[in-house]
Amino acid sequence: MLFGLFITLGVAVLSVALRTYDSSISQKVGAFGILTATFLAIYYITGSIVLGAVAALSWLFLPWVEILTRIRALRLPKEKSLRPKNPPSAEIFPTLDEISVQIESEGFLHVSDAGWDWADYKQFFRLFYKEGDRAQATICLNEQNDLSFYYLRISSRAQDGTIWTTWNYPLSYGLKLTPHFRINRQRPDHSFWQLYQSHKQFLRDNAVETSLITPLDEDRIQEEIENDLRDQIAHNIEQGVLTQTDGGEIKYSWRGMFYLWCQFLLDLVRM
Repeated sequence: MLFGLFITLGVAVLSVALRTYDSSISQKVGAFGILTATFLAIYYITGSIVLGAVAALSWLFLPWVEILTRIRALRLPKEKSLRPKNPPSAEIFPTLDEISVQIESEGFLHVSDAGWDWADYKQFFRLFYKEGDRAQATICLNEQNDLSFYYLRISSRAQDGTIWTTWNYPLSYGLKLTPHFRINRQRPDHSFWQLYQSHKQFLRDNAVETSLITPLDEDRIQEEIENDLRDQIAHNIEQGVLTQTDGGEIKYSWRGMFYLWCQFLLDLVRM
């Protein structure tokens, strides 16, 4: 029993350590190690391989706790109209000004602050634009109850309708993107400079020249974001991920809840 305890603790500590490295391989090995440590803990306690395997696999079903509680009860408006919005307080988003300075140091100009509120769900967008590259940068803050997170996004809208986007969205994305989006996903801990360099390489790899990107002005930037949100909701209703309530709001369907779970599993493999 004591031997099993030391083995389990060793695997657990090593797994957590591997998860701290900025390497895709070490992240994956660390995730697998956590499953292994869970299996070993239950196996050495019960002596049952079956119970150990069930305990390890239970990590894969953990997201259903949130899906069946918070996500299932979530209701959102079908139409999202952005409005001018004051930035969140330093307690909610302490690094907002620091990130804004980083973005402006790369030649982007602060265009506006906008967002929308609905019940206990809020979104805040700080919009930037770099005329020379025709690139749009956004700081996005999502808030719901006591959960909040932010991510950075850089977009270049080609004249053929394709939206080339680099972002560091930290969670499994909860909706299907419309077909004209092309996503270059980066790690959440990457700085804006790293994202911007990756975005420029993303465009080069796909032969997207500045002349092929549509120039935007302040009013057009906000209008395009609203159109993106509207098209995304319509696309997900069509795909069965979302469904409309009798009151005109939208919610996740059961198919959409399974989609969220599959997104989590894909992220676990990609980590």
